[in-house]
Amino acid sequence: MNGNGNLTQRRRGTERTAGCCASSFPSPVGDLTAVVDGDGALVELRFTRQPPPEGVSWDDERCAKVRRQLDEYFGGGRREFALELRPRGTAWQRKVWTALQALPYGATIDYRELATRAGNPNAPRAAGRANATNPIPIIIPCHRVIGAGGALTGYGGGLENKALLLELERGAMCALRDDSVEGVREGGLRAVVAADSSACRH
Repeated sequence: MNGNGNLTQRRRGTERTAGCCASSFPSPVGDLTAVVDGDGALVELRFTRQPPPEGVSWDDERCAKVRRQLDEYFGGGRREFALELRPRGTAWQRKVWTALQALPYGATIDYRELATRAGNPNAPRAAGRANATNPIPIIIPCHRVIGAGGALTGYGGGLENKALLLELERGAMCALRDDSVEGVREGGLRAVVAADSSACRH
């Protein structure tokens, strides 16, 4: 892309974030950055590895509701979010993201099932791409989509964080116990998918 093209892209990005406010805060999966629009609707949630958007002002108060509900989720006290969401995407992407929001807490499906729920069972790859471009992870739970064989697949926040989110929802994380986290780091990702609350009864 030439210099003019880069400038145009930056201008479009700034236009999309005009009037938006952002706030960064810690979480068990690393720092998160929430971006809300002028009406207070959440438009993006970014992981620490993703740079903050350009053209936003920083306002913790306007993003406080997002942070509070995420804190409740990570603390085990919230299974559904009560936030106005306004993700930006194509008609197909929005269908996929709507299908994701209907997934129950703790459930997992594969990409073909996601495509089916979005209205096109013959488009698992397209569903996977839409899943990967979800701008509001965790709240729109793209981490609940796994490979057909049960393996964890790519995740914008990193596979370790995907595993931690699934553990949290299955009741197997036991308040993010150090030994659970270490087990994930040692490569036991596939086992997370099969985990259930019995892991916390020892």
